Amino acid sequence: MQKKYEFDYEVLDHAGLLAIADQTLLDAAIKATETAYAPYSNFKVGAAALLSSGQIIKGSNQESASFPVGICAERTLLNSIGSQFPEATIISMAVSYDPVGKPSTAPISPCGMCRQSLLDFENRYHSPIRIILAGKSGAVMVLPSAALLLPFGFDGSILK
Repeated sequence: MQKKYEFDYEVLDHAGLLAIADQTLLDAAIKATETAYAPYSNFKVGAAALLSSGQIIKGSNQESASFPVGICAERTLLNSIGSQFPEATIISMAVSYDPVGKPSTAPISPCGMCRQSLLDFENRYHSPIRIILAGKSGAVMVLPSAALLLPFGFDGSILK
C-alpha cells in the first residue's frame, strides 16, 4: 500500500504582507537575534512566541565551546515558556536569523531537535502552534501547525 503525505502552507513575498500581530511577532524574533551568543558559528537565531495571555516571549541560540551543550533559539524559548508560563498555550511562534556578515533573505526552518520540541509542546497543550519562518527580509513562510514540520514525529503515545 502506498500513501502520500502533504500539507498546505502560505508563502508571502515579504513580511509587510503579514497581519500586524504577525509582523510584531516576527519583529520580536528578529530583535531576539541580538541576544544570541554565537561566537563559533556567527549564526544568530531568534524566536518569539505569542502566548494565550497576549504576552510575547523571546529566546535566542546560546552556543558553548562544547558544541553539544549549546541550545537553539526555539528550545531556549520553549523551555522558558514551559518553566515560567506553564499555564499558557503558544498561539504562534516566529523564527528568524542573522548570519553575521551574510544575507538573511530566506525563511529558516527549525532543526530536528527543535521540531520534536515543538511537537511535544503542541501535544502537551493539545493546541497547534502556528509557525512563521523568515529571514530579516524576503519571503515569509507560515504554517498552521508545528506538527507539519515533523511528519511521523514521536509523540510518546507508544510509551503509555
